[in-house]
Amino acid sequence: METHFEFNEVTKKLPFHLHKFIVRQPYEEYTAQNHAVWRYVMRLNVDYLSKVAHNSYVKGLDKVGITIDEIPRMEGMNRILSDIGWAAVSVDGFIPPNAFMEFQAYNVLVVASDMRTIEHIEYTPAPDIIHESAGHAPIIANPEYAEYLRRFGEIGSKAISSKEDYDLYEAIRLLSILKENPNSIQSEIDDAQKNVIHIQNNMGEPSEMAQIRNLHWWTVEYGLIGTVDDPKIYGAGLLSSIGESEWCLQDKVKKMPYNVEVANVGFDITKPQPQLFVTPDFAHLSLVLNQFANSMAIRTGGKSSVEKLINSENLGTIELSTGIQISGIFTEVIDNKGVPVYIKTSGPTALAYREKELIGHGIKYHADGFGSPVGKLKGMNLAIEDMSPKDLEVYGLYEGKQIKLEFEGDITVEGEIITGQRNLMGKIILISFKNCTVKHGDEFLFKPEWGIYDMAIGKEVVSGFSGPAALNSFEDIGKVSTEKTIKIKYSEEEELLFDLYQQVRDMRLSNNVSLQELKLIFQNLEQNYGKDWLLALEIYELLYELRSEFKNEVLRYLESMTKHQKLINNGLRLIHC
Repeated sequence: METHFEFNEVTKKLPFHLHKFIVRQPYEEYTAQNHAVWRYVMRLNVDYLSKVAHNSYVKGLDKVGITIDEIPRMEGMNRILSDIGWAAVSVDGFIPPNAFMEFQAYNVLVVASDMRTIEHIEYTPAPDIIHESAGHAPIIANPEYAEYLRRFGEIGSKAISSKEDYDLYEAIRLLSILKENPNSIQSEIDDAQKNVIHIQNNMGEPSEMAQIRNLHWWTVEYGLIGTVDDPKIYGAGLLSSIGESEWCLQDKVKKMPYNVEVANVGFDITKPQPQLFVTPDFAHLSLVLNQFANSMAIRTGGKSSVEKLINSENLGTIELSTGIQISGIFTEVIDNKGVPVYIKTSGPTALAYREKELIGHGIKYHADGFGSPVGKLKGMNLAIEDMSPKDLEVYGLYEGKQIKLEFEGDITVEGEIITGQRNLMGKIILISFKNCTVKHGDEFLFKPEWGIYDMAIGKEVVSGFSGPAALNSFEDIGKVSTEKTIKIKYSEEEELLFDLYQQVRDMRLSNNVSLQELKLIFQNLEQNYGKDWLLALEIYELLYELRSEFKNEVLRYLESMTKHQKLINNGLRLIHC
């Protein structure tokens, strides 16, 4: 498959299934107005955030190659990020949570390639390059925080989602696309927002992914650091939003200590958050993350881990005590007093050991699913996995032997042993039978005419997690949303406005200001683009050092634009200081 990015020492480690989420950064599609919006936001942010953000922010801007004057190029960011062991790739808006987390686990920052419009200059409902690059990237320059982010991705990518999580992801993605598109119909936006609210209100018991998404929101996106009485900003959602970075520090926004219970505090992306959480330092983030990971199926195992995977209706893996890993879509677990005694998948399934597929046990061989007992044999304290070669011989567990095995939980396996496989420690992890019958009580789980029966060995389920154990076992992991970000189609009139922006931009970059040309540009602006305030502000900035009545004329024009007065006053304050 053709890629749209250049590999470096970091991105070349990305697994192949993540490549499909990467898009080419459409740098040539950024308009001069886009660059002006970037510059306006960045100038305000650097001025304000230098006072209220964690000290890693301003230091990090230089370290990761973020400048005030122009939208960053991925190539340039990557060259600089590689010095701290990270990389960046462009993606199309929101991508599935598990994929997002997996990119982080590989030290790769995903950057939504779109740029917010001037209508959303203070806050955008969709991920954009300001949020991703100017919000996330600078803090990554802090080694302690970067390790937290990597570890978060590593753990988060294994979190098990529910079906409702996938529905919510698609609903939020559509809403963000519609809200950011200036040509959207309001009724479509209203319907999409109602759908998001409906799904949010009917999520049921929060999944692992929902909980870890909460932790991500209240730290990586909306986190504060320091003390409750004097917090600083480090969350990217706050660092990239002019309005929210000011709003979040007001007394009416409740500040609370950050702890593992925050995993159960949901959020509504359609409303300002009523509270924020404060971590004393970045080390505390990792401590809380580890506490939460201890409650996840990947560490707890047992029946609940299989049930979580069944409820997800998606590809996942369970690991047994011998280390054998079963990857597929789980559909059934039979238990005895809350302990799983038989697990079953439907459709393509693969077996692995230590994240490496067992030879001959891929999805083509197990195309119709897989089932196996779990646990000890009835009336025996010694599990099969703990038997020595002599024990196996005594109990008749050797090739060519016809045998009947009775497991706890009323599971029986009867057939002729063909062969077996052992792990690196010498423990047997798989036994294959022919002419085999498997039953739960009187219910048939496998019949001889179905072919060879492969039985995984393990006395307990020790782990369960999202995705496959061996990445190469499944050809297509994760789906790219069919709902694409809408590329805005500009009118001829708008294109002419962008040309005026470009002329002003060229003057500033060349430090060659033509008063006559500026007058013509401003005259055109007044006559044809009376709602645009940002270009007038840029013109005024170029005139500020000059003694000219024209400068005062532009200032009066700006002061008359009452609808955007707060934005204009913020810009004027920077020019005047």
